[in-house]
Amino acid sequence: MSFRVALTADFYNEDGSSKFDDLGLGVFDHAEHIEVTQFDEHRPEITADQLSGVGGVIVLTPQVTADSLSASEQLLAVGRFGVGYDSVDVEACTENDVLVMITAGAVDRPVAEATVGWMIALTHHMLTKDRLVRIGRWNDRTGYMGCELRDRTLGIIGLGGIGRTLVTLLKGFGMQSPVAFDPFVSDSVLEDLGVRSVSLDELLDTADFVSIHCPLTEQTRGLIGAAELARMKPDAYLINTARGGIVDEESLFDALKNQQIAGAALDCFEDEPVTERHRFGELENVILAPHSIAWTAELFRDIGRTACQSMLDLSHGRRPAGVLNPELLDRPSYRAKWSRVTGVPERSLG
Repeated sequence: MSFRVALTADFYNEDGSSKFDDLGLGVFDHAEHIEVTQFDEHRPEITADQLSGVGGVIVLTPQVTADSLSASEQLLAVGRFGVGYDSVDVEACTENDVLVMITAGAVDRPVAEATVGWMIALTHHMLTKDRLVRIGRWNDRTGYMGCELRDRTLGIIGLGGIGRTLVTLLKGFGMQSPVAFDPFVSDSVLEDLGVRSVSLDELLDTADFVSIHCPLTEQTRGLIGAAELARMKPDAYLINTARGGIVDEESLFDALKNQQIAGAALDCFEDEPVTERHRFGELENVILAPHSIAWTAELFRDIGRTACQSMLDLSHGRRPAGVLNPELLDRPSYRAKWSRVTGVPERSLG
């Protein structure tokens, strides 16, 4: 039996051509049982009819809700193209015997590298200095003295793969030992990286850079608000490459406008996409990107390969990587569904 994998329409241009050079689909080249299709239309929320006959769907930006799954008799897995999963109702997927998979590890290097770039751009006033030349204000350069990363302290909120890669990339800059707030990280990981575990308050009090790398959950929504920003040092910078809802935008705007902190770099916002002028654009001490600061050809290739490999593994009865609800793999109803969709005799997924 064939196993149909669909990609959401936002991977493609209107003429059906891919927007990206390499989505990792080469993983399926020798898998004759895999049928790759694409949605005909982009919708902000996947609808049930789009999933008709689909065994696995790889999702870029649309939401996956309980309504999306109302006719999911064939659907075995939702694969998020990335590591954030706030756009997917994981509980509803679990209730409907649908795995949710993320591409853990594939994003670590590009996001960490982009974060380093932003740290340097902020401290050296790169955007401002570029403007000075463009508008002929050369002699104003003395008003924009920068600072080095040397002897500064990095504070990481969420010491997962991205945060750990960031620590490694920064080892040659002569910074102080980094600090991290992550209730789930082990002592052995902290020791290996040379990172000190601290409370959120202590991190905000001491860090010169507060870099956010945690998922958006009910526990992290609004984690950084007015009180937290008030704890940051006036010469400190906030960097958010995770999710917009983690930071209260109203409080951050006020803190930046009043120069309560030195600046910020933001790749994500509470409401996306941003299709009109954003008020943060009025400020000179902030760098903005349309949730794509880490987008590289290598990133999309690696994410795609990881997502496709997970779908291929599932079609063969191997446990895929990056599963958020692994309890399904041993649930009798899911095993029966998997057997029906793949045509392989029912057994545990090993």
